[in-house]
Amino acid sequence: MSSPNPQSSDFEAKLARYADLLVRVGVGLTAGGKVRITAPVDAAPFARLVQRAAYRAGALDARVVYADAHTDLALYEDGSDEAVAFLPTWQAQEREAMVADGYAFIGIVGEDPSLLAGVDGGRVARRSKAMAQAFQKVSEATGNFEVSWTVAAIATPAWAQAIFPELPEADAVARLWDDIFAVTRVDLPDPVGAWQTHLEGLQARTDRLNEQRFTALHFQGELGTDLTVGLAEGHFWQGGAERAKNGVLGVPNFPTDEVFTAPHRDRVDGVAVASKPLSVRGQLVEGIRVRFEGGRAVEVNATRGEDTLRQLIATDEGAARLGEVALVPASAPVARTGTLFLNTLFDENAASHIALGRAYPTTVRPDLIGATESETSFADLGGNHSLIHVDWMIGSPGMNVDGVREDGSREALMRGGEWVI
Repeated sequence: MSSPNPQSSDFEAKLARYADLLVRVGVGLTAGGKVRITAPVDAAPFARLVQRAAYRAGALDARVVYADAHTDLALYEDGSDEAVAFLPTWQAQEREAMVADGYAFIGIVGEDPSLLAGVDGGRVARRSKAMAQAFQKVSEATGNFEVSWTVAAIATPAWAQAIFPELPEADAVARLWDDIFAVTRVDLPDPVGAWQTHLEGLQARTDRLNEQRFTALHFQGELGTDLTVGLAEGHFWQGGAERAKNGVLGVPNFPTDEVFTAPHRDRVDGVAVASKPLSVRGQLVEGIRVRFEGGRAVEVNATRGEDTLRQLIATDEGAARLGEVALVPASAPVARTGTLFLNTLFDENAASHIALGRAYPTTVRPDLIGATESETSFADLGGNHSLIHVDWMIGSPGMNVDGVREDGSREALMRGGEWVI
């Protein structure tokens, strides 16, 4: 991990506050808890800070697992087709056991968004699908918030240079750290207190939306988006903090400024045009334009990376449908930086967005879902199932969003990309 000034006490203090924030607010770790921390090798110094913060909070086990994206590149470039499709069963079993044992999960990211740009997209698609199938139980468990989890980022040289190619490496890393500290509120004297206030605001917004019981949202923007997203029966708005089924309160994403819910898998119609590039599977997809009919993507275009987008949508039947719709104001802290992060964790918190693929069962009222196969299921209510969940941004400063009620009446939710409720 490269820092703007390794000797800067102010920088080191911010890193320590950031680590503490992920442990205390991100996964709500308390005495007796256990946590698995995953990080790129560039993040080793920061991962150690997170580990120490976890032990100071009373963790029984704070386990760090490092990953190197260049090992994936080696596999794709030099591995056989059989190697690309192979995954040892113990990898998924280990994480499944951790979920069962109540481990929290902290994911630290900072990958080069274009590392796999020259790799055969078909090989990446096969590997991604194999991994999604292998870790499906873990994905479902975390999606259902059986345990607490959070994802955050660190400034790495490769990522910083991709965002700020005009700057020398050290300056690019310093600029990215400044942005990360700003949008995660780490640059404030009391980040934990600032997050508590912010989370209260997001909760108030979700409460208001849940009171309205809209049946659809209508998006209309200056870039060409004209999209009606029907909402699942009994849909439930969420945002900010989430209480896991084991009772622990955490914040899944740092930063987060979205409120989101479940679309109805069969009731999405119109055109969605991306307002930002999408970084996915180590490649960039730009100029996305998708037309939906009866919930399904029937026309798919992109000015760059169209094959990657089509391979995503071909993953399974649900991959061509929506699993999330989220509202984010154009003045959110990420947007105010003016930085295009080329990372969905950040860019999705700068603009309203939709997600292809899997919906979160927590975004419908639990009292409506029966316990047996003969009773009402998540799918019966309109929830979508898929191996993938890929967010892409459609919001912009010119976006208008209306809530549509069952009788056809409308209420303005956003005008010019900003909340009006």
